[in-house]
Amino acid sequence: MKKTTARSNLVDTLSLQDLCRFCQADEAWIIELVEYGVIEPRGSTADKWRFQGLNIVRAKKAHRLSRDLGINIAGVAMIIDLLEERQKIQRRLAQYEIV
Repeated sequence: MKKTTARSNLVDTLSLQDLCRFCQADEAWIIELVEYGVIEPRGSTADKWRFQGLNIVRAKKAHRLSRDLGINIAGVAMIIDLLEERQKIQRRLAQYEIV
């Protein structure tokens, strides 16, 4: 796990093993998330992968969906995409709301 800096208490990147611990998931499950495009690591091979920001959030959300609702990886990928699209639409609509 990358160390935090004095200016931030947040970790900005996670390795595959760190992401597995963070999500309480095994490597094979995280690799499936990558294969389905749910998360996109930086790095050429699994041992060099680094996950940042949105990918960490998406992996945690995917794990909750899978664990709590029993949704498979393909379903998780679709749901996360739909949830993000919904958030984009809500932000656009909020621009037009009268205060």
